[in-house]
Amino acid sequence: MFTGIVQSQAEVYSVENNNNLSHIIIRVTPNLVEGLTLGASIAINGVCLTVVKFEKIKADGFISFDIIDETLAISNLAEIKVGSKVNVERSLKMGDELGGHIVSGHVHTKAILTQLLESETNCSMYFSIEKQWYKYISSKGFITLNGISLTVGELTKDTFSVHLIPETLSRTNLAALQVNDEVNVEFDQQTITIVNTIERLKLNL
Repeated sequence: MFTGIVQSQAEVYSVENNNNLSHIIIRVTPNLVEGLTLGASIAINGVCLTVVKFEKIKADGFISFDIIDETLAISNLAEIKVGSKVNVERSLKMGDELGGHIVSGHVHTKAILTQLLESETNCSMYFSIEKQWYKYISSKGFITLNGISLTVGELTKDTFSVHLIPETLSRTNLAALQVNDEVNVEFDQQTITIVNTIERLKLNL
């Protein structure tokens, strides 16, 4: 489990694609490998991945993951390349502060940035998403984009928005987004459960 509070951005150091499997290595600050174990879960752009190798070399840490074709198909990890910046969050530990909301790291789909409005003090991003997912989005509700816990702003029949402060932009890779770029989306599980339960009840009436 995760909180949606990104701990760091990491640079993609290596990408190898072979037989519908992608093997990636990211370069991180040494503190992110402290206490790490093989098989641990780390969220990369909001996708829960399993650590298959890690090491520290001088002032850098390196963490390796294998990504299967199903994950590549539903997330933007298929688009990353050497030099790409990804958001990183290690899994939640008992006693950690829950600053965002509970996030599983199981990405549901992707959204496309359609409009970007920037000022000196904030940034508003508008996204479109496949219609089937709109029922899980509500104004002022939780949503996770590229692993970042955010509050939904405006919600129209075609788009939803999020409003970002400079601190969020400085700590995450959302600052590099351009119109038509895709982000990974995870919806709040409680919202999904409530909506699906109501739909089942209606069908049985």
